[in-house]
Amino acid sequence: MPKHGKKYIETVKSSDLAAYYEPQDALGMVKNNAKAKFDETVELAVRLNLDPRQADQQIRGAVVLPQGTGITRKVLVFAKGDKAKEAEEAGADFVGAEDMIEKIQGGWFGFDVAVATPDMMGLVGRLGRLLGPKGLMPNPKTGTVTMDVARAIADVKAGKVEYRLDKAANIHCRIGKASFSVEQLLENYNTVIDVLLKAKPAVAKGQYMKSVTVSSTMSPGVRINPQKPLGK
Repeated sequence: MPKHGKKYIETVKSSDLAAYYEPQDALGMVKNNAKAKFDETVELAVRLNLDPRQADQQIRGAVVLPQGTGITRKVLVFAKGDKAKEAEEAGADFVGAEDMIEKIQGGWFGFDVAVATPDMMGLVGRLGRLLGPKGLMPNPKTGTVTMDVARAIADVKAGKVEYRLDKAANIHCRIGKASFSVEQLLENYNTVIDVLLKAKPAVAKGQYMKSVTVSSTMSPGVRINPQKPLGK
């Protein structure tokens, strides 16, 4: 059993965490419960009524949060020639080809997102065992394998986050920081929920969203009615 701190335990005792709340109220509670000395990350967790083992029930993609993530992310771009120059001009933190591949093979992971042009994937594929487990492998489904490297960089810097159905049929996604206003968090939250609703597979039956929870890094989760997940 994990051990929780005094503030966490006090929050659990003073809150009805078994109840369902409207999204705006739930996010307000999360902000009030974030009592750490650092700016806690606010996260959304959604359990879906899907079978991750079935190919036609997989959900994966990316979405740009309108209010950003509150986190500065370093972008590595695998590209050559004009596309490498385009990436540098667009604000990529690192740009390269074989040199970057060798650096990563040597144990360097000083970036948060990797973008690659399609012609580079033959080389980048060598890094699958290193980047895959860390969620850093470029993928066309998340817009990180593209010829439009400038757009990809701009999206990441603006607050692009990836989502993917895990083995337990859950989606986990950051939606901001505890220092954000409730209105900012709600806008980001609604954006992600709307994307997930639109991504519902045609084969999905019954209640699509089984649970919706928001929390901050050091606080317990607050439940939102999964049948009416969008806030106003």
